[in-house]
Amino acid sequence: MRSRRAAIIGVLALAATSAVTPIATPASAAASTLTLDLATSTGALRYGATGFLYGLGDEGIPDETMLAALKPQVTAQKAPDGLQHPNGDALKIAPMFKRTGGRDIQIYMQDVYKQWPYENLGIADYLAKVDTITRKVVADPYRSSYVYVPFNEPDGIWYSGNLSGLLADWKTVFQKIRSIDSTARIAGPNFASYRSADLRTFLTYARDNGVLPDVMTWHELGNDFFTSWQSHYDDYRAIETNLGVSRRPITINEYGRSSGDLGVPGNLVQFVAKFEASKVDGCLAYWTTAGGLNDLVTHNNQATGGWWLYKWYGELTGNTVAVTPPAGGSLQGLAAVDAGKKQARVIFGGNNPASGTYDTNVVVKGIPSYLGTTVHATVWGVDTSGLNPSAGPYVVKEGDFASAGAQVTVPLTGLKGQSAYQIIVTPNGDVAPARRYEAEYAAIGGTAKIVSTYFVEGYGASTTASTKFVVSVPSDGYYNLGIRYSAGPYTGAPTDRSVRLRLNGSDLTTVALPGTADWNTWKTATTKVYLPAGISRVEYNAYASDDRDAVNLDYLDVAATSGTVTAYEAEGNTLSGTAVVVSDAAASGGKYVGWLGAGSANTMRFNGISVAAAGRYRTVVGYANGELGDGATNYNSNIVDRYAEISVNGGAAKKVYFRNTLGWSNYWTRVVNVDLAAGANTITFGNASSGYAPNIDRIQIAAPVG
Repeated sequence: MRSRRAAIIGVLALAATSAVTPIATPASAAASTLTLDLATSTGALRYGATGFLYGLGDEGIPDETMLAALKPQVTAQKAPDGLQHPNGDALKIAPMFKRTGGRDIQIYMQDVYKQWPYENLGIADYLAKVDTITRKVVADPYRSSYVYVPFNEPDGIWYSGNLSGLLADWKTVFQKIRSIDSTARIAGPNFASYRSADLRTFLTYARDNGVLPDVMTWHELGNDFFTSWQSHYDDYRAIETNLGVSRRPITINEYGRSSGDLGVPGNLVQFVAKFEASKVDGCLAYWTTAGGLNDLVTHNNQATGGWWLYKWYGELTGNTVAVTPPAGGSLQGLAAVDAGKKQARVIFGGNNPASGTYDTNVVVKGIPSYLGTTVHATVWGVDTSGLNPSAGPYVVKEGDFASAGAQVTVPLTGLKGQSAYQIIVTPNGDVAPARRYEAEYAAIGGTAKIVSTYFVEGYGASTTASTKFVVSVPSDGYYNLGIRYSAGPYTGAPTDRSVRLRLNGSDLTTVALPGTADWNTWKTATTKVYLPAGISRVEYNAYASDDRDAVNLDYLDVAATSGTVTAYEAEGNTLSGTAVVVSDAAASGGKYVGWLGAGSANTMRFNGISVAAAGRYRTVVGYANGELGDGATNYNSNIVDRYAEISVNGGAAKKVYFRNTLGWSNYWTRVVNVDLAAGANTITFGNASSGYAPNIDRIQIAAPVG
């Protein structure tokens, strides 16, 4: 969390793009070997490495889709109404985190203080704050999801060289929390690094005084993680055993070095692999700005290279299996096999040569009979992109491999140290185009199941079957979604079928699927939809109580197309109060409207927003927001995510947060759904609170379905 250096917005990209080499490997080294044994299960997937410290800023920051696609587990955020940063309040982000499937929300209680290191005003002052925080948590509807973290890096703050003082205050604060919240889960001690002797002393005291933490936490922020994680983990478990303390869940609630790890897939894969192998949780460290999933997200809805690594991780299903990396190197991997899907997947990387590339042989052992004697393997790569949007995964290699003794070898050359790679192994099947979204590689839900390795069935006699694609597009606009399907004869079903199309968590439309002559005949149904730049979740769901949705799905194609989008410049509309037109060459038309908000009288109303039919429309808001706020002054950039209250035709206002654009002349877009009446409409922007809305450049109106 603590960079112990001033961080300004202008250097954020440099912090994210300069990679640090854990272990240098000469570019000319002989090919290494990474072995996975599908016959040796290592347990259920935990997905524990998918956690964030201040990764969430405000409601909708980042976009909910960016989080939902990753199977998030733990996030660590500031205490309610804390002063440490302008955003990241645990109670305010809880609804979004839980909607996206998140498990635990850790509360950094000392982040109620403004400064870093925290102001030491005495234990009585802190106990009063603990009392207030705990009562707010108890009153919150997500109470059972919170985990209290009473102290943060106490070995360097308040208690440096004073372990006995920490122990006494730990007991006092622990008992204070439990006196108010009898079911509280409490985590600690949250040392800044692994400290074996101090952990032993801490656990001994906590055991003897009845104040054992429910979750054990410390930080892994240094180079020693790459060489010593396993010894740290093993040593801690040995301490528990020696002291007779029951096994605690572990959360490394800050991981990754201050330079070179965040957003770099080849470095991050090492943490993911090791934490999953140990079945612990982890939260990416907070070194830059809040609300961007710790440099996995840029522009609020676009993925960096690191995001794709965690998306691959979240798509693993079944059980993890044994992976043996090469000795003495930094290449790491994790793998899982799913008998139901007839798939094995491996994610690997992190060889990190100082320059050039490396070669490796991926050996797959213990191949189960359901994969056959010849398997099909597709290898994807994703490169580091810094804080810029990633071009997404690309195919490195694809082909069929004959099994000898239930084993195949996939030889790979020219791999990049900062990149991560994924291999999907299936029974031998057709080779697929690189940019096509195959149904068998998508997430499936309900009664949906993969058949013959290359399509999804299970929609007949079902209201729960679902095929869930995650797609990426480079810009806001219309795209053709072409779903390839079959709809053969099915007892009780009509000739023509349909499925429900769901986009980014909301039902969008019903897609008509004309019947096919038989189940071996395939057709494509195309739906033109408006997609925001970046990542979207596209789902095709069974929805009817009868069998009108009995279909099989093969793949999804996504292609840019044209559509009607109407733009309205901010200038030239109705301004009230302090709202004013300002010139800026970077804005569309050279002007924007600023000084909106800080009171209900200061608004801008777009007039004459005309649509042919009533319904829900996409409003693409072009805006800028470079505000920095109060908080700790010697690390991180305390960006403010301004919000606007948006009202249509004078109706109730909707609060929408806009991600900070890291500069007042950086104009980004945010897509907001609005319900418009047929004919002319008005859309008003303001902010009745003491805070300002972002500067508004223009809006564009588009129908969600073209």
